Amino acid sequence: MDDVTEIRRRVARGESMRAVAASLGVSRNTVRRYVAGAPPETRRPAATPRARPKQEAVGVRLRALLAESAAWTTGKQRLTAARLHGLLTAEGYEVGLTLVRELVAEHRRQRQEVFVPLTYHPGDLCEVDFFEVQVDLPAGRRKAWMLVVRLMHSGRDFAWLYPRQDQVCFLDGLGRAFAHFGGVPQRGLFDNLKSAVRRMLVGSDRLLSPRFAAFVAHHAGFEPCFARPGEGHDKGGVEARGRGIRLQELVPIPKGEDLASISAALLARLDARADAARFAEERVRFLELPPVAFDPAHRVDVRATRRSLCQIHGAHYSVPERWAALMVTAYVGVDTVRIVGPDGEVVRRRVAFGERNVDYRDYLGALSSKPQAVRQVADALIADLGAPFDRAWRLLVDEHGPKSAARHFARLLGGVERHGLEATRARLDAALQAGEPVLAVLWTPPQPTPELAAERVPPSLRDIRVETPDVADFDVLFGTGGRS
Repeated sequence: MDDVTEIRRRVARGESMRAVAASLGVSRNTVRRYVAGAPPETRRPAATPRARPKQEAVGVRLRALLAESAAWTTGKQRLTAARLHGLLTAEGYEVGLTLVRELVAEHRRQRQEVFVPLTYHPGDLCEVDFFEVQVDLPAGRRKAWMLVVRLMHSGRDFAWLYPRQDQVCFLDGLGRAFAHFGGVPQRGLFDNLKSAVRRMLVGSDRLLSPRFAAFVAHHAGFEPCFARPGEGHDKGGVEARGRGIRLQELVPIPKGEDLASISAALLARLDARADAARFAEERVRFLELPPVAFDPAHRVDVRATRRSLCQIHGAHYSVPERWAALMVTAYVGVDTVRIVGPDGEVVRRRVAFGERNVDYRDYLGALSSKPQAVRQVADALIADLGAPFDRAWRLLVDEHGPKSAARHFARLLGGVERHGLEATRARLDAALQAGEPVLAVLWTPPQPTPELAAERVPPSLRDIRVETPDVADFDVLFGTGGRS
């Protein structure tokens, strides 16, 4: 059609039919026919396919190499058309790179998957996935993981940032999403992540991990579904939306005091863009939320070491020294670890694999008898004890030097063990305010001798009086007669 228009335009402009035919590579009869108004001709397919001997010669071997390549290639070290051309020429085939590329393209076209346009019913399906992002915190730039839950009918999104993508964060994010939506979708589509799947069975069946199975049972009626391995486009809705959120909402890189504040601001922006009418259609089809929220914390039973440390998920946490060498139970949350011992519990900030979280208030009894250890850990110990122990330590160092200060401070820690931390803190603060010596808090004033009520003394003893002895009486007793 373009040639017909060009022929007619150029002839109408005054060019000869001979010149137009020569420049366009067509016959003068064709030019004459189109100028006369004939419709464009449609090329008819040949009655028999044109013979392609070169393609037939290499086609069989090329397809065989493509079939075999799965055993000696990977996704990132895949067989390209250029490399395939090199293999064929090395085997003696005379074939051009262009033909090899055409054959590879046709081979892939015949095997490519055909996607089915889907319909999403209100309240039926949500898709879930993690995405790696960068954030700026007071400590600097760091990597975080964004959990995105997308409602496929209304397109409403939930996103929350986590320091890691383990099972605790996965379950916490799902619980937050359902609470934020005000209900539970009928189904959820997930990757085959270890947080959810313990083992892949035949077809679409999966053996769920125990904690995820408990989460599903807690939200009665919720059906987990899983994408095929390596087929991320099975949940293309959340895949595309996660990338979109990263580009639209997290550029420039967000700043905040912590991940929770950044997440709250992100979620507010996503809610502002939600389609309220379509979400209202979904909301009435959701399953009801359970009356009690699911606790995503992971329980770990562990024995404290002789150093009163517990190794939990590769990190070490201190516990009270009286729990040393005993079994304790830890509940690992997103940001905290709650450790329950024989006579109470402590809560520690969760740290990364290989790090330690030691609170030296757990070791006051041992430190009260180890002045050298007090000196060794003084900075961390003072930070854990807080004011006014920091002032007391500085005064002791200024007056006695670090070595003697550690010995005196150890005695002060012994008083903490006897009287309690808060009581000692109050007495120490009062002593410092009054300008008294630091160790004055250890002095206990003598208590007055209690008077016994007369009615409680037996009648036979009420008239007996015991005189206070005089030192001179002992001289008489020993017969010294006052001699020196």
